[in-house]
Amino acid sequence: MNNINLYNTLDRKLTVFNPIDSSNVRMYACGPTVYDYIHIGNARPLVVFDVLVRVLRTLYPKVTYVRNITDIDDKINNRALEKNISISDLTEETIKNFHIDCKSLGNLKPDEEPKATDHIDEIIDMIKKLISAGFAYVSSGHVLFSVVKYKKYGALSGRSLDDMISGSRVEVAAYKENPGDFVLWKPSVESLPGWNSPWGRGRPGWHIECSAMSKKYLGDQFDIHAGGLDLIFPHHENEIAQSCCANNSDVMANFWLHNGYVTLDGEKMSKSLGNFTTINKLLLDFDGESIRYALLQGHYRAPLSFSNKTLTEAKKSLSRLYRSVDGFEINGDPDQEIMEYLYQDLNTPKALARAHYLADQANKGSKECAQQLKNSSKVLGILSLSANIWFKYGKDIQANSQNLDVNITDEEINELILKRKKAKDNRDFDKADLIREKLLELNIILEDKPEITTWRKG
Repeated sequence: MNNINLYNTLDRKLTVFNPIDSSNVRMYACGPTVYDYIHIGNARPLVVFDVLVRVLRTLYPKVTYVRNITDIDDKINNRALEKNISISDLTEETIKNFHIDCKSLGNLKPDEEPKATDHIDEIIDMIKKLISAGFAYVSSGHVLFSVVKYKKYGALSGRSLDDMISGSRVEVAAYKENPGDFVLWKPSVESLPGWNSPWGRGRPGWHIECSAMSKKYLGDQFDIHAGGLDLIFPHHENEIAQSCCANNSDVMANFWLHNGYVTLDGEKMSKSLGNFTTINKLLLDFDGESIRYALLQGHYRAPLSFSNKTLTEAKKSLSRLYRSVDGFEINGDPDQEIMEYLYQDLNTPKALARAHYLADQANKGSKECAQQLKNSSKVLGILSLSANIWFKYGKDIQANSQNLDVNITDEEINELILKRKKAKDNRDFDKADLIREKLLELNIILEDKPEITTWRKG
C-alpha cells in the first residue's frame, strides 16, 4: 500500500500516516459557527480536507469523516438580536446556505454532521468527568477548566502558558482562578438558549462541544483532527486538554492538520477584520468549481493570495482541462503521478501541474492521457460535468440556488438520465447521485417511477 505523508502540527514534522485501524480511518474537522455566510477563508479548509478524505478513500476501505456545526454561540445570539429574528430561524437558514455553498464547491457530504445543540447530554457528561477528576471547577454558575492542572497544556501551539495568556485575548473575570482558565459551561438568562444542568440553567462553551462530539462519533482517540491555522490556539489546544483529561488518555488525535490563511492584499482575510468575500456573493459571478480550483492552486499549509483575477484564471485553467477530457468518463484508477503528489502532504499545486501536462498530451492526441486525467478528476473534485454543460452554461451552473432557468435541451437531459440509469445498474450509486444533483443544479427535477424516470423543470 502507498504511504501518505502528512505534516503534523503536534510534532512539526512530516510523518508517515499509519491509521489506528486500517479498516476504518477516523477524521474530524471543525465546521462553521452558523450565524452568517461562509467567506473564502472559511471555504479553504472545507475544500482542502475534502480532498484529503478523497485521497484516504483511495487507500482505505472506510473513512469516517465528521464535521461539526456550532449552532450555539454568543455570535449567533447577537446576530439574531441584530436581525430581530429567532435564533432557530437564523441557524436553520444559515445551515441551509452553508450546505448550498458546500455543494457548489463540489465537497462530499461528511458521514456525520453533528450539531452542538443535539449533544448537550454528552457535553454535560464530559464536564462532570472533568470536575470529578479535579481538572475543572464551579464558580459563580460557570464551570471552568483549570489549565495549570493539565501539564501538557501548550504542546500543540508550542508556547508556554504565560506566553499564551499574554499574547491572546483572554477574558479576565473574577470567577476565574487563573486568567487562562476557559469556560466549559456558562449561565444563560431566560431570553437566551439554555439547558438544565447540575450547575444551573446554562449553555456550553465553544471548545467542549468538539471534544464531546468527536468522542461520540470517533472514540477517545482517532486518526486526524483538521482545521484552520487560527484554531490551533485556543480552540484545538483546549480540545486536547479537555479530551485527554476527561478520557484519561494521553492522545486525542494522532495527527493535527491546519491550513494556512487566505490573504487579500497581503492581509489575513476574516470576518472580524471586515475584509472578506462570501462564497454566496462570489457565486453570482463565478462557478463553484472555479472557486474550488483556485483554493487548490496553493499548498494547503501556505498562505493563499486571493482576488477576482485568481478566479478568472482558475476558470480558464479548468476550461483547458475540460477540453482535453471531452467525451471521456471515469474508467479506471487515477494517474499515479498525481496520486504521488497528493500522498506527499496533499501537494495539490503539483497535482494540478501534472493534470495540465496530461491535458497537453491529450490535446496532442493521447487518449491514454485524457483518460488518466479524467480518472484523476474524482480525487481532486473537479471536471465532474460534461464539457458540453461546462462551456454552455458557465457560471449559471449555480442556477438552482439562484432560482434561474437554464435552457438545457431535452436530448441532453435524456442523455444524462440514461447515464444515471447505467450507473445505477452498475451499482455506482455515487455517480448516479452526482448526475441527479447536477441536473438539480440546472433546475431539472427527476422523478423515479417503477419502469421509467421522468423529469420536469423546477
